[in-house]
Amino acid sequence: MSKYLSRIAAAALLAATLGLSPPSVEIKNDAFSPKTLTITAGQTVTFTNDDDDAHTVTATDGSFDSKGLDTNGRWNHVFAKLGTYTYFCELHPFMKGTIIVKAATP
Repeated sequence: MSKYLSRIAAAALLAATLGLSPPSVEIKNDAFSPKTLTITAGQTVTFTNDDDDAHTVTATDGSFDSKGLDTNGRWNHVFAKLGTYTYFCELHPFMKGTIIVKAATP
């Protein structure tokens, strides 16, 4: 196992031990909540559609796309690289969100 993957596994184990929930974004009332989420590199974000309409989670730069998520649909994405990722719903372009990926602190 690489050093990088070992750190990710250790971070996941620590989060589980401390009872921290994994990062997530809820889609409800035609909005992403939270609108901005800050995570550490290597974390997986779960997007859950709790709305009555279908939605997508689509990167502004095209680097990821959930395709259509029906009501109660879930989609996971690993954010491996540092940076700021903006996204929107292709079906409702006024819906926008941001994921900020920072380095894990030692």
